[in-house]
Amino acid sequence: MTPLFFLFDYVGAQYPPAITHQDVYYGFVTVTLAWQVAFLIISRDPVRFRPLIPAAILEKFAYVAALAALYAQGRIPFGLASAGIPDFLLGALFVAAFVKTR
Repeated sequence: MTPLFFLFDYVGAQYPPAITHQDVYYGFVTVTLAWQVAFLIISRDPVRFRPLIPAAILEKFAYVAALAALYAQGRIPFGLASAGIPDFLLGALFVAAFVKTR
């Protein structure tokens, strides 16, 4: 996620139209980076941080659901929708970790 802090203009050029709300873009990148750090913290001690795992599951599956809905509506191509595959797999692993740490 960190490179996205430096790719604002590139993203707008590659996926037109250009981004008009820089605050939303940088807010998204910042929140996503914060969650990546949270995932690393959870991975260090999943039993201790088990209460955070449902939030991690929600974060992963909500993104997948949003991509699936956009693809079903024809608003994004399959290539962009397929970016959710790793998130789906990580969400499934969070579910497994949540069940296993009972």
